[in-house]
Amino acid sequence: MLETRRIEEELMDDPALDPAVYTKVLHDLAKVNRITMAHRPTLAFLDRAVGGRKSFRLLDVGFGDGDMLRQIARWASKRGIAAELVGIDLNANSVAAAREATPASLPITYRAGDYADLAGEGFDCIVSSLVAHHMTRGQLIEFLRFMDRQAAAGWLINDLHRHGFAYLGWPVLARVMGWHRIVRHDGHLSIARSYRPQEWPGLLDAAGVRGARVFRAFPFRLCVEGLR
Repeated sequence: MLETRRIEEELMDDPALDPAVYTKVLHDLAKVNRITMAHRPTLAFLDRAVGGRKSFRLLDVGFGDGDMLRQIARWASKRGIAAELVGIDLNANSVAAAREATPASLPITYRAGDYADLAGEGFDCIVSSLVAHHMTRGQLIEFLRFMDRQAAAGWLINDLHRHGFAYLGWPVLARVMGWHRIVRHDGHLSIARSYRPQEWPGLLDAAGVRGARVFRAFPFRLCVEGLR
């Protein structure tokens, strides 16, 4: 059923999608992330990458409604670490959605555009969540190269694991929780579009990335980490 990765476009990626609907979808996806503890692998990565520092600068590629960056800001604040957090997203509607959900006191800047335009801006860490499966193979290889070159302390891809149990269970969970129909549809497709552990080494080799770690995180997350 899931032996081959699916490549259909998700409904939320349609540029004609109404901005109000897009915002609702992003906020519901943030709820999904809370329930599925999606932030834990990224915060654990930060403990390894910059936990002993007094400050760091981080880029989040494909920030959605900003929920990951808000979690990172609170993580840093609790540890007395000064954080400069930047989010970049191709969809300009994400900026308004994220600002709506983000207290002005948090050290987060949201931008619309291509992550590649931020090369040379001096990031210690680069992270992404639920983004890799949206990319083509070529786009993902270029993204891996960018992170490996630009992240001084380390980088993390936090994505889904293409797993049969998750694929079968998602429609039930999504319907019970009453999430938006696009979230129900795209979440199911996202699982089918994501990767399996044995597929990552070939992508890393194609990107020329050495020493990265591929690991699973509960529940049904698959992460790729590069540390300096």
